[in-house]
Amino acid sequence: MTSPASTLSQLKQFTTVVADTGDFERMREYQPQDATTNPSLILKAAQQANYQVLVNQVKSAHPGIKPVDLVDHILVAFGLEILKIVPGRVSTEVDARLSFDTQTTIKKAKNLISLYESHGINRERVLIKLAGTWEGIEAARALEAEGIQCNMTLLFSLVQAAACGAVNAKLISPFVGRITDWYKTKLGSNWSDENNGGANDPGVTSVKRIFHYYKHFAISTEIMGASFRNTSQILELAGCDLLTISPELLGDLQKSTAVLERKLNASNAASALASENILALKLDESNFRLQLNDDAMATEKLAEGIRNFCIDTEKLEALLSN
Repeated sequence: MTSPASTLSQLKQFTTVVADTGDFERMREYQPQDATTNPSLILKAAQQANYQVLVNQVKSAHPGIKPVDLVDHILVAFGLEILKIVPGRVSTEVDARLSFDTQTTIKKAKNLISLYESHGINRERVLIKLAGTWEGIEAARALEAEGIQCNMTLLFSLVQAAACGAVNAKLISPFVGRITDWYKTKLGSNWSDENNGGANDPGVTSVKRIFHYYKHFAISTEIMGASFRNTSQILELAGCDLLTISPELLGDLQKSTAVLERKLNASNAASALASENILALKLDESNFRLQLNDDAMATEKLAEGIRNFCIDTEKLEALLSN
């Protein structure tokens, strides 16, 4: 008798599954196509005993360089190990402290790509992660024009997504769980998992809106849902281009044999946008900033995300200095 297919294997029929971790040793059993990292994930991995040899090798190979530059080598070292496991791409993040500096972001991104290429990695296997600020999006415009593919992260709103699509960013990472966190806090005792979870989860509905906008307006940028709090959020987005999932939730999906249905379909895009009265957005700088400012959740979560990535980058620098 054939064993029932795992929910994870069913999900892979509709969506490209990406591992969301810097702990590359845990990726193997889930066979993801791609992998994503960020400063917080790399900091966590770099503190684990089983990665000390790698960290020490990088430090020994680059004595005397500044911690800010050593971090780049650490990020690439983890990326190189990840690329030995995944057949596709790895996402490596530019220093979040550059989120409002277009030209220095471009310089940093080019340096990361050069490091990968010096190890024989084709740039098509690397996505440079940039914050979804106006400055980050403008950096993506320049980088994409030079064949450096970008993953736009810390993305919480339709206007951010639309602007990323307008500059032909390769991929966006709309954050699901952090949006849900904000609304849970805002609603407090009025939050109900029954009324506000599942298909009505605010993080889920945000990604659905972006998906329908992209498909209706024929935007080629890939959509990769990110930052999940539970498997329900993942299952509600089956059919999204990609989903980046933590090892813990990948494990839960691997153990489950629940039957999975496709939830997102491009054929529904026009009717979905019409039901919300969503039209093409104006995306010059002033309109972008105004629309983002009018979205309290997106404004607060973007700022918070940048702050936290900056803190963890500084912690990583301190760790490498010791």
